[in-house]
Amino acid sequence: MKRFIEGENRSQGTLFPESLDDYIAEDNAVRVVDAFVNKLDLKLLGFDRAEPSATGRPGYQPATLLKIYVYGYLNRIQSSRRLERESHRNVELIWLTGRLMPDFKTIADFRKDNRKAIRRVCVEFVGVCRELKLFSATLVAIDGSKFKAVNSRDKNFTRKSVKRRIKKTQANIDRYLAKLDAVDAEEPEIREVTAKELKKKIASMEAKMDELKQREAEVEVHPDKQVSVTDPDCRSMIKAGGGTTVSYNVQTAVDSKHHLIATHEVTNATTDRSQLSSIAKKARTALDTKTLTVIADPGYYKGEEIVACYDADITALVPKTDTTNRKAKGQYTKADFSYDAERNEYVCPAGERLTYRFDSVEKGKTLWVYERHGCSSCPLHSKCTTGTAKRLKRWEKEQVLDAADALLKKNPDAMRQRKRLVEHPYGTIKHWMGSTHFLMKRLPNVQAEMSLHVLTYNLRRAINILGVPKIMEQLMTA
Repeated sequence: MKRFIEGENRSQGTLFPESLDDYIAEDNAVRVVDAFVNKLDLKLLGFDRAEPSATGRPGYQPATLLKIYVYGYLNRIQSSRRLERESHRNVELIWLTGRLMPDFKTIADFRKDNRKAIRRVCVEFVGVCRELKLFSATLVAIDGSKFKAVNSRDKNFTRKSVKRRIKKTQANIDRYLAKLDAVDAEEPEIREVTAKELKKKIASMEAKMDELKQREAEVEVHPDKQVSVTDPDCRSMIKAGGGTTVSYNVQTAVDSKHHLIATHEVTNATTDRSQLSSIAKKARTALDTKTLTVIADPGYYKGEEIVACYDADITALVPKTDTTNRKAKGQYTKADFSYDAERNEYVCPAGERLTYRFDSVEKGKTLWVYERHGCSSCPLHSKCTTGTAKRLKRWEKEQVLDAADALLKKNPDAMRQRKRLVEHPYGTIKHWMGSTHFLMKRLPNVQAEMSLHVLTYNLRRAINILGVPKIMEQLMTA
């Protein structure tokens, strides 16, 4: 007698075939995908061909193709060719589409032609999460992360890299020319063969030099002073651990309650410096709240951005950054001078006062200038200034920054909390995406692709928190 569990005979017929629905458990996540997409008004969201044409060959419903993509990204299947294969053999996908099996071109074109609509679908699911009370709607952490683009470093040119490549190519040309001169002293038989090979290599290097000169000219006229050949919208960015990567900068605002992503944006900005207020306002709109507290790392510190947040009734907690190296040299920085708001004066470490002198406008900002003369006799002179007078400048809206800094000091755990919130979604999504990260080129396409990743991250997170039955109940009753 065999002591193994055995399967059914493949050639055995059944009198009453099982229905396709019997293969899908009641708590299967694919049921949430089906219910969520069926609930959407695809015409209102802007999907192409949401209304069928009266004539011509019938096409696939946008809902069917959207279900394929949501299911695919939920299960780490992002390629249109792989999705086509799965539609032929994957029971869950066969159930979801009703045995429809679109070809890969139809699947790929749907994502490309409905980029904006797909982004709106992501926003719609944030609304579902809001109805399920999955957001605190009081505190979010904002951060940016570099996601690799479909563009190798060899196909990206900056001022620095193109000069380095030109120098290296010229050195190779000089080396081959020197070898060619040395070959002339050899025997005629050796000279003929070797000289031919060297001339071929020199011609190749000269052609490469011409291409590099052309790239150098393109870099100079480009607004960002760099050119990416494969994907023109991506940029070379500095990685957190050092070095560079050709990437997109993905911004997210993560809610503090369940680490759900309230909003996101894909940019090709090489730094986070100017992203704070825009992503904070989008987060407040997505959470449908009047007031909001956002926390971000020092990379977001910019006076104008913080003031814009407070003007919009958003409390921004961002550590100040010192861009000078005075502290490293043992010298005083502006932080060592205390501001007396009542007298509109600064007090230096020696107890002397710097009084207001005049206004100055720099880069569109009105600055108040404070001075004190006769500093050369001060015992702290060498740590303060190299001249006989000390001058400080204060932005006319700097009281907002001072208030924000004081509030941050009252919340010493804010930065640790920020790290706990934002690292989890980024790590999860990058793990799902694999080493290649984005599959599509150009910023609008990449934005749609990221929206699918964020949508399915939130979907999976919501299922893990509430379970399929609870979400299905909300989708069916809404």
